[in-house]
Order: sequence, then C-alpha cells, then structure tokens
Amino acid sequence: MNTKLVSANAGHIRVHSVLFGNEIDRIITTVRHLNRAADLAIAAGAASSVTLAYGDSSPSPSFSDADIARIRTECEALADIEYHFFDANLGSAKGHNTLLERAEDKVAAGKSVDSVLIMNPDVMLAPDALIEMARPLRDPKTGMVEARQLPIEHPKEYNRLTGETGWATTACALIPLAVCRELNGFDHESFFLYCDDVDFSWRARLAGYKVIYQPSAAVFHDKRLDKKGRWAPTSSERYYSAEAALLIAHKYSRPAIVRDLLRAFEKSPEKHIQLAAENFQQREREQRLPTPIDPKGKVSAFEGHFYTKHRFEL
Repeated sequence: MNTKLVSANAGHIRVHSVLFGNEIDRIITTVRHLNRAADLAIAAGAASSVTLAYGDSSPSPSFSDADIARIRTECEALADIEYHFFDANLGSAKGHNTLLERAEDKVAAGKSVDSVLIMNPDVMLAPDALIEMARPLRDPKTGMVEARQLPIEHPKEYNRLTGETGWATTACALIPLAVCRELNGFDHESFFLYCDDVDFSWRARLAGYKVIYQPSAAVFHDKRLDKKGRWAPTSSERYYSAEAALLIAHKYSRPAIVRDLLRAFEKSPEKHIQLAAENFQQREREQRLPTPIDPKGKVSAFEGHFYTKHRFEL
C-alpha cells in the first residue's frame, strides 16, 4: 500500500514537551524516536515538516548549548529544535501554554505551525506514529488525537468504529493549533499537573470538536513501576491528583462530588491529601475557583474515580 496516498497531512507539526528533572540520556532517546517518526511522516506526506520545542521547568537547565547542537546534528529530520529554560516550575498546563505562546510568536513572524503534538519527555514514538495520528485530521471537526500508550494502555472506553472517546491524555496528543487558539490553551489557573488535559478535551467537545483515540498510533511511555507492575506515584503526584479531582468536579458543576471528596480527603491518613482539601477550601474562601460550566453534563462524565467509562481495569 502506498502510505502517501492514504495519509492525511497535519501540515507543519510543532512538538511541545515540558521537562522537569528528566535524565538527559532518556530525553535524547525519545528525540531519536521522534526524528525517525518525523522522517517517515514527511516522506509519506503526513506532515510537511516537524520541529521540536522543549520548555524546561527544572531547577537548573537540563541542556547546554552543546547538547542542543548535538541533537540537531543527529536528528536531521527535525527542521528545528528549540530549548526554553523557564527558570520556574510552571507545571504542565502553564508550561504548555508558554510553549503555545512561542508557537504563536512563530506564526506572527511568518512561520507555519498547523498542529501541535503535546508529548511527555519520556514517550517514544513508533516509526509510523505521526502518520497514524494524522489520519483523523482529515475530518475538520477532529480537535484532538491521542496515541495508544504501551506497555500500559490507558483503559478509557472509545468507539471502535469512529475512535471517539470522552477525553484524551496529553502524554501524547496531536491538536490543530487553531483549536488550541480557539480554546485559549489550557486552564493553568485551575490545573497545575493533572486534569488539564481532561478539561481541555471537555472544552473541545463543548465547542463541537471530536476527541479521537487512535490505537494504531503506538508510543512507548517509559513509566517506572513498582514490583507488582503498577505505577507508583510520589506524594507530590498524589497531592496534585487530589487537588485536580476537586477542581475539575467543581468546574464541571458537580458540588455533591466535591463534598464527598472533601470529606474523604479530610479523613485521609496522608498529610498531602489533607492539604489538597485545605487548599481547595482556601481557594473557595478567596473566590479563586473556576466558574462552573456544563451544568447538564453534556460532555463531562464522572464514573467513580474516572472521568469517562473504562473498558478494563488496570
């Protein structure tokens, strides 16, 4: 089969990745995988060009000028590689918004940016991943395309015929820049580390876009697991997950869920979970909570601890 004839074209793809204390050798491995996927996507007509932009929230720079020069030399399929040291921990949502501002600067300067691949720095693309992620963009109502993560696949339910799903994780998701612009990026005022992608997906669907899960676009997500093969979150990750659960339930007009979560968190033996409840209540007193939306649950779904139906349990 001639891949070039069946591929959609995502135009110029700008890859965004936010760093925080990542090991440089692991980062370079992911860039090599991206370079191969970019090379094949351009050859197949699935992309006109691919560039990479890193935003670094680490306490000190992860890259030197020599490191960037080395990567540019090794990865010839990437039209450009940018590195922005934030000199602050901006979190996921604000970090990606900052990179989106850089993308808009490129557009204002006459450069072409058609779509943005938001990708964790520990994700390695299969050689044909960009080709497969570009396919759903044939439909102008596609607002977001999520890749399939391996070895631990996300258990979210999706329509086997259309690929439509409730929300997409930005561990690896391709989004038209025009959609990012229309939605004003991520809600970094509410979400620091988690649920920014859930919120973005739901707002995209409220705006009439489809969120697509593309299982043929495989990526390896290099998560470190415990001895039982489960993801072992840090106390910081557990805090931000609890904080995000409260904030998204509030933003999507679920006061009963907020009350239940607050009661559970206040009784938790874990101090960081208690702190998430305290900080939410402090925001409430200071009137810093987001304005509730989607009161009829048109796009938002709360299924136990999940934000959509799951087809299997991890």
